[in-house]
Amino acid sequence: MPSAPTADRPSVLFVCVHNAGRSQMAAAFLTHLAGDAVEVRSAGSAPADTVNPAVVAAMSEVGIDISAETPKILTTEAVQASDVVITMGCGDTCPVFPGKTYLDWQLDDPAGQGIDAVRPIRDEIEHRIRTLLADLGAQAGA
Repeated sequence: MPSAPTADRPSVLFVCVHNAGRSQMAAAFLTHLAGDAVEVRSAGSAPADTVNPAVVAAMSEVGIDISAETPKILTTEAVQASDVVITMGCGDTCPVFPGKTYLDWQLDDPAGQGIDAVRPIRDEIEHRIRTLLADLGAQAGA
């Protein structure tokens, strides 16, 4: 279970290798569902140049536009500023700090996949985000 938020609102960081698929979808769902109730970040240990186009298309199908997002490099500061760090296949590249909650979500990598393969990953991420919101005590807006 995630620890109690340390500030007025909890802060969540999603990390995957390229910050082009899973972590972008997770951050977009959390932002979409929680609004301002949760501070959301995403990053990658080896960021890609652009967000995966199949991921952008799959999110557009559910009414969430992430076409303007860009992959970001994982920084120690981002981890330190977050209450909950959720990794998605980035192994041991994420720095660990005491007092943080770390979760590892085993999800298929959408890299190089078409939209038909991305949809079930998207849907699993949405399910996990709704569960996370409940665990954080934040209300889902949609």
